[in-house]
Amino acid sequence: MDGHKRVLLAAPRGFCAGVDRAVTIVERALEQYGAPVYVRKQIVHNVHVVAELEQRGAVFVDEVDEVPAGARLVFSAHGVSPAVREAAAERGLQTIDATCPLVTKVHREAVRFARDDREILLIGHAEHEEVEGTAGEAPGHVTVVTSPEHAETVTVRDPSRLVWLSQTTLSVDETIQTVRRLRERFPGLADPPTDDICYATQNRQTAIKEVAEAADVVIVVGSANSSNSVRLVEVARQHGAPRAYRVDHGDEIEQEWLDGAVTVGVSSGASVPEVLVREVLAELAHAGYADVEEVHTAQEDLTFALPKELRTDAAGRPHPGGRGGRRDE
Repeated sequence: MDGHKRVLLAAPRGFCAGVDRAVTIVERALEQYGAPVYVRKQIVHNVHVVAELEQRGAVFVDEVDEVPAGARLVFSAHGVSPAVREAAAERGLQTIDATCPLVTKVHREAVRFARDDREILLIGHAEHEEVEGTAGEAPGHVTVVTSPEHAETVTVRDPSRLVWLSQTTLSVDETIQTVRRLRERFPGLADPPTDDICYATQNRQTAIKEVAEAADVVIVVGSANSSNSVRLVEVARQHGAPRAYRVDHGDEIEQEWLDGAVTVGVSSGASVPEVLVREVLAELAHAGYADVEEVHTAQEDLTFALPKELRTDAAGRPHPGGRGGRRDE
């Protein structure tokens, strides 16, 4: 190393198309219908985004029965089970679905495999909202597998009728390990028709791997309950970064993390607005890391359409889709 302090900034990073769409849905609902707009669970797993939407009139609840009868309710990007939809209908709620289309794809796969009487091994974190929603689409057919180690002990009814699906925000490498161990035990295990781990999760993990190989320390911007942000920290440590940390805001960076570090890697989870990354870069610049070099490993231009009820504004004018990554916030 030449001793020249620098930052390697991973690209792509931050908001993915599904998160952009979900946040835009809540914003447009507030514009179109006025406050309050209720949201079941956090619309996306980021404390900054949730706090901003609360200030604008969004009310976040844990369950449908906390919403006044007849009110407007948004389902979060992580998806919900049919039981939640039925509970909302029973209360006469006006629902808007902000489920990421890539999560919806996994839901449809679960329904189809359950219809074929297959047993689904769902790789993911048991308490995560996305896993709860997917499992709820196929009650009695889903067994959650939480790790490669768990794959060694999971029991199944009929090894000849197995298929695996996964949460969209997992570590790609760990998921591959889990599937490999499952297949060693159950050679007839069938694959989903397409990869379930979303493009944004994979792209951010690919970028952090490249950054981690050259960094003395890696800082990932993202909230503690954000699965994909936590995975980025793990991936960085597994691919060469001697130290890796997660922060919600730049002022959480501790000086001791930077002691002896020449190169600092920075990335952010798929639910993180760019303004928070800029906070981190400003803090690092104050610490002497003013030279920022972006490490590009993929180009993202995917966008998802808004629900039909939000495609026009109050004057009837058509709205565009999401903000394409919300880079400038």
